[in-house]
Amino acid sequence: MSTVPLTGTPAFAGNDRLLAGIVLSVLTFWLFAQSVINVVPAMKNSLDISLETLTLAVSLSALFSGCFVVASGGFADKFGRVRLTVIGLVLSIVGSGLLFLAREPVLFLLGRAIQGLSAACIMPATLALIKTWYEGKARQRAISFWVIGSWGGSGLSSFVGGAIATSLGWRWIFIFSIVMALAALLLIRGTPESRSASAGQHKLDIGGLLSFVFMLVLLNLFISKGHSWGWSSGLSLAVLGAAILAALGFIITGLRKGDAALIDFALFKNRAYSAAVLSNFMLNGCIGTMMITSIWLQQGHHLTPLQTGMMTLGYLVTVLAMIRVGEKLLQRYGARLPMMTGPVLTAIGITFISCTFLSKEIYIVTVFLSNVLFGLGLGCYATPSTDTAVMNAPESKVGVASGIYKMGSSLGGAMGIAVTASLYALLLPLGMASAAQYALLFNSAICLGSAVVTWVLLPRLRAP
Repeated sequence: MSTVPLTGTPAFAGNDRLLAGIVLSVLTFWLFAQSVINVVPAMKNSLDISLETLTLAVSLSALFSGCFVVASGGFADKFGRVRLTVIGLVLSIVGSGLLFLAREPVLFLLGRAIQGLSAACIMPATLALIKTWYEGKARQRAISFWVIGSWGGSGLSSFVGGAIATSLGWRWIFIFSIVMALAALLLIRGTPESRSASAGQHKLDIGGLLSFVFMLVLLNLFISKGHSWGWSSGLSLAVLGAAILAALGFIITGLRKGDAALIDFALFKNRAYSAAVLSNFMLNGCIGTMMITSIWLQQGHHLTPLQTGMMTLGYLVTVLAMIRVGEKLLQRYGARLPMMTGPVLTAIGITFISCTFLSKEIYIVTVFLSNVLFGLGLGCYATPSTDTAVMNAPESKVGVASGIYKMGSSLGGAMGIAVTASLYALLLPLGMASAAQYALLFNSAICLGSAVVTWVLLPRLRAP
């Protein structure tokens, strides 16, 4: 058995107090760290940071989360899942404090990076705690609430960020994040520790971690800065070439080290697990939709951050409602149907949002209703995908496997923001409306790609 409880600890079953602490931990990233997507114009007005650097900073949190989430999953298996959750919450407090104090690029970028490290610790550790301390339907219920914290928090982030920025100022977003992290620390206090009995035999793949981080940071830098540097300039090509070399080194050494590598590629021999990770990566790329929509509504139609955030309330309601519906669909039909239907519904919603040629009044109504469809799709997909990833992971590597799954979420979001922003900047000479339209259609296309991945890879199995 992989779970090793503390000596003398009586039998423990996950309860609602622990679940509340887990959900609040998840919200520190998905609700508050992600809310900056809707307040980019407001931050630009009060910070001595260029728009390109600010866009890089927005994606930096998700990027660092993706870079380190797998290693953190291994640490959670080896040193304790409760311990890594606590470390993640402490890092969240530190990162939020730096962002509250930031006036220039260095401190702001550092704060966003630390927020990403925080999420890297929290995501796999809390998923592993759910698998350890919850069983059967209680586990599926706990996963649903965990998903509510991540997907629901992401849906609420635009409205919360806009409301706080309009009424108190955007810096107060991070004060509320600190308060939530402190509450989570109190709620998980006293939870028995768990770890993998076999994980202690494995050492961290330092070389793999460094090459992985270099690869992702350089690739994100190329995508974010390539337009201003010139896509064919010597600097752009050098950064891209270095990223490719780092990627080749990571793959070659990873295959040679086997299960001792940072990412055990043998995990992807399970087609269901591969389908969950890859489709999750692609579907999370559509988070760029929120940023482009916010920019167009605020700069093209002169809405406030609060008014822009209110456009996503339909998304929030439907994603929260559909998460539990997705759980029931999983139990009745298996994962394949909701994991294919969800991305298609999301793609349709984004396609309607891309109709930037509409008049202001009609477009606002269209965006609100399309966000409802957006939420239906993501909520339908979320629980079946997460459950598929967790249940198809080896017991001894559930932390690492959960980390890889959440890496898909984080890197999908980071790359989605970076690519969408670069595409928008590239097409801006065509006009703001056209640039926003084509950038949004790109997001719709990657949602359809997520559905295709599920169709191809996920076995045709029915739930018992």
